[in-house]
Amino acid sequence: MLNLKESGTLKILDKVKSFQSKGIDVIQLDVGEPDFDTPRNIVEAAHRAMLEGFTHYTPSAGIPELRDAVAEKLRSENGLDVRRENVLITPGSKQALFYAVMALVEEGEEVIVPTPAWPSYVEMVTVAGGTVREIPAKDGFSPDIEGIKSAVNERTKLMILNSPNNPTGYVYTKEELGALAEIASDSRIYVLSDEIYEKMLYEGEFRSFGSFPGVDDLVITVNGFSKTYAMTGWRIGYAAGPRDVIAAMNKLQQHSASCPASFVQKAALAALSPETPVRPMIEEFRRRRDFLCSELNRMGAFKVLPPKGAFYLFPDISGTGIESVELCNLLLEEGHVSTTPGEAFGGFSGHIRLSYANSMERLRAAADRIRGVLEKHGLA
Repeated sequence: MLNLKESGTLKILDKVKSFQSKGIDVIQLDVGEPDFDTPRNIVEAAHRAMLEGFTHYTPSAGIPELRDAVAEKLRSENGLDVRRENVLITPGSKQALFYAVMALVEEGEEVIVPTPAWPSYVEMVTVAGGTVREIPAKDGFSPDIEGIKSAVNERTKLMILNSPNNPTGYVYTKEELGALAEIASDSRIYVLSDEIYEKMLYEGEFRSFGSFPGVDDLVITVNGFSKTYAMTGWRIGYAAGPRDVIAAMNKLQQHSASCPASFVQKAALAALSPETPVRPMIEEFRRRRDFLCSELNRMGAFKVLPPKGAFYLFPDISGTGIESVELCNLLLEEGHVSTTPGEAFGGFSGHIRLSYANSMERLRAAADRIRGVLEKHGLA
């Protein structure tokens, strides 16, 4: 435990808060959360539940009606063959990912993680006593299928996938997912599919990994409500997978969190209803993506292609001549714009991550500040 690394993203946030405590106006492009309010029907459902006294313990796996609704969503939208017994409701999707890793990975077993990747995957495996095999992406951030295939050995227990991807916004193609499913099926290794950015899609097609043939009994699908419904602070997510794995994950929940917050589960149930507005937020993210891509590419120091999903850019910063930690510090200290170094996502020192989950007004100001810092140092 003493060897765990700090969260690279939260470490940046601590520094930002220090600046803000001194009255400095920092434009945050480091935070991976929507800047929109939670839809009103969701808030009202939680409020109603609290007023009705629904504020006590629930079954550890979640209230039956929410588990049923999640199962129905996964069947109808994602093509997964799941029922209530295959679903676990958790206090955030991060908790679901953690439970899955702890339930599956034993001391000395290996976990394949295609990178760039969210830093917490690696630390979760470390807590479980496993070893991570990082497989860097190819040009354009497509997964290195052959590299992944060659990394599989007798100690391989799990592969963690994330599409749309944090930090790149890359969306795996049907062909890539099919090839990865074949590897998992042939090698009989579990796959933890983090699909939290499922709805954040601008081009292409999203396919749930568990919908591919031959992997039904190997896939744990994780998703949640934080990104799609602007519910990051509500802490509610879910996992779906083989009954024995879900049962083991539920035991971990029983001995740690007990259960997700009761009234938050009612809010999540409301979120899954057809009346919840999602599309306007996605279209606004598309507009912001296009704007920020255009602005960064005009500066010359960055090279970035519009991502097909999520709400991040992961530009190549080699044109600046400096590495990502130095550039991020420079942008924060002199431009008061917070970004995240690429090192945090698997050692990608030639990239930084920018979140466009901020208003157009603030993104315009951020672009001006970034340009000013680069020009001042002759990096533009």
